[in-house]
Amino acid sequence: MEQSATLDIESLKITQEQFILASQSLHLQRPGCDAVYPVGLYGWRKRCLYFFLLLLLVTMIVNLALTVWIIKVMNFSVDGMGNLHLNQDGIRLEGISEFLLPLYVNEIQSRGDSLLVLRSEKNVTLNARNNQGQLTGQLTVGSEGAVFGHSVETPLIQARASEDLKLESPTRTLTMEAPRGVEVSAAKGPLKVSSRKDLQLESTEGEILLDANTIQLGSLPLGVYTASPSQASQEQAVYEVCVCPSGKIYLSPAESSSTCQAMSNICLWS
Repeated sequence: MEQSATLDIESLKITQEQFILASQSLHLQRPGCDAVYPVGLYGWRKRCLYFFLLLLLVTMIVNLALTVWIIKVMNFSVDGMGNLHLNQDGIRLEGISEFLLPLYVNEIQSRGDSLLVLRSEKNVTLNARNNQGQLTGQLTVGSEGAVFGHSVETPLIQARASEDLKLESPTRTLTMEAPRGVEVSAAKGPLKVSSRKDLQLESTEGEILLDANTIQLGSLPLGVYTASPSQASQEQAVYEVCVCPSGKIYLSPAESSSTCQAMSNICLWS
C-alpha cells in the first residue's frame, strides 16, 4: 500500500513538472507584445465628419423653415389651399384667380350675392362640344365685342346705360326669330338697321307695324318715264310711295290719281 501511494505521488510530481515545463516552453515561444492600433476617426477625417453633420443639420433646419413658410403663405388647411376649398360637391374658389392652362369643368357658379367675372388680357373664349368632341357652340369676347360661332338663345340682349348695343354679322346673315315675335326697341336713342345686301322683314301670320310720328325712307329710286329723272325731280315737289310686285319700293310723282304702275322702269329692272 505504501509503495503504491509513493508511486502515485511520484507520478503526480512528474505530471506537474511536465505541465510546468510545457507552460514555460509555451511562454518562451510566445512572441512579443502585439502592436496596439487605435480604433476611431482622428485628424481631418473627424473634422470632415463633423462638417457634414453640421451641414446636414443646417439643411434640415432650412427645409423645415421653408415648409412652414410655404404652408403659412399658401394658407394650407385640411379643407384646401387659400381661396380654393375642396368639398363633396366639388371645388369652391373665392377671390381673384388666374389659370394659365385650359380649365375643364362641368359648372361654374358664383355666390348668390356677387357676380361672376372672367378677365383676360386678350379675349375670353367659351367652347361647347358634344360627346364626339365636335364644336357645337362658341362665344368669344374680345376687342370687337362678343362673337358667337353658332346660334344664340336668350330672353334679353341689353347694353349698358351709357353704351350702344350693336348686333353685327360681317360675313354671314343675321337672323332674329321667335315663335311669339321679336321686339327691338331703343328707349332713349335711335334704332338703326343696315344691311349690305337685302333686309327682309317677314311675318307669317301677322302684320308688320311701323308706328312712329315720322317714317323716313331715304335713297328711294324715282320711277319716271322721262329721259332725265333729275329734271323731273326738280319740277316735282310731292311724290307717292309705290311698291312693285317684287316688293321693291320706289317714288313716283304725285298727281290727282295714283301714278304707281307695275310697268314702271323700277319694277321692270328690279
